Amino acid sequence: MKTTRRKFMLMSGMALTAPAFTGLVSSCSGAEDMSLENLTHGVVPVDGSDYAMRLGKLLASMERSGIEALFIEGATNLKYFFNVSWWQSERVFGAIVNLKREPVWICPAFELERASEIIPENHRIVTWEEHESPYRLFSSIVGELGLQDAAIGMGPFVRSFISEGVRRELPSGLVDGSDSVNRVRAIKSEKEIAYMELANNITKRAYRYGFERLREGMAAGELSQTIRDAHAAMGMTGGGTPQFGFTSAFPHGTRERRDLHSGDNILVDGGGAIEGFRSDVTRTIVFGEPSERQKRVFDIVLAAQQAAHKAIRPGVTCGEIDRVARKTIEDAGFGPGYKYFAHRLGHGIGMDVHEYPYLVKDSQVVLEPGMTFSNEPGIYIYGEFGIRIEDCFVVTEDGARMLGGLFTEGIDRPFGA
Repeated sequence: MKTTRRKFMLMSGMALTAPAFTGLVSSCSGAEDMSLENLTHGVVPVDGSDYAMRLGKLLASMERSGIEALFIEGATNLKYFFNVSWWQSERVFGAIVNLKREPVWICPAFELERASEIIPENHRIVTWEEHESPYRLFSSIVGELGLQDAAIGMGPFVRSFISEGVRRELPSGLVDGSDSVNRVRAIKSEKEIAYMELANNITKRAYRYGFERLREGMAAGELSQTIRDAHAAMGMTGGGTPQFGFTSAFPHGTRERRDLHSGDNILVDGGGAIEGFRSDVTRTIVFGEPSERQKRVFDIVLAAQQAAHKAIRPGVTCGEIDRVARKTIEDAGFGPGYKYFAHRLGHGIGMDVHEYPYLVKDSQVVLEPGMTFSNEPGIYIYGEFGIRIEDCFVVTEDGARMLGGLFTEGIDRPFGA
């Protein structure tokens, strides 16, 4: 039986109202045997209408920017707009999106049969042999489209050897088309937000499952495997990277290794994806009884996350949200600037874990409904511990909504009451 998008949305909402975690344990013995069921049954996949909508938005964005043709290659953008996954090599492959006709694809001749299997049927594919110049081919296509004197853009992540090769062949030169692409991907549809809602909920449940199985002497790799297995049992590929004790002061980890001991901070950062749309969650707990210092630092980080969340609304700049969180931490004595809160507050998230735009000091990008970000303040004290709390959110018409439920309420309540 076909599952409607409405049913999927309802499923996601039901998942978020499941009983919250009731407490952490310090060993496997006595842990709640929390069952893990597949939460992805009935998820409606991305379909042709989604790709058509995305391409339509891109064409409108290009027109607003005065760009009449735009080249997109490899990586996430081809997947996002066309459902085309292609390994990037030294050979030029990609789509010239334009305001005149359907996209025109440039493809190595010997790859034509493979490319024809995945490129939309109504798109033209133009090939080049191994001894020929793909850049000259690009120029000839632009000429055929009647765009010799038009603004031709390069999308984000087009590699420099390609843009420079094209530039040498185009008399009109090139412009940066990144903004046209970024602004389309930054505003998520309801369907895309629902994927992220479910993905974030599964990741939090997987962490909770792992935290219920902690034990003295456990290696970080053991906890990582448990979290990975929990993601898989709930129907999503994903995981988390644990850091114990003093290693938690390294925001993105360290070569140093430490097994778990009583009183250690445990910081876990990770996520997974539903239909390509990602989660990104960090939780910090203490194994055993937290010290007063751990409690105090944790409460400061939590207050910063909550203050930032309250400040989010359409029309506010990304830089302002970072400022609110950073001021909370600095006013508590952990400053100035990046001394203890060592990174920006957050990043855009969607099909890439880190994508445009960013919650960073001085950013003048204005928040709009449908934008999705991480909100992840932290305090890192080398030689002692680090604390970070991270949840993703979507900007709404009048504020923001955290994704995935199970929000932190205290050092002993990482998934709510």
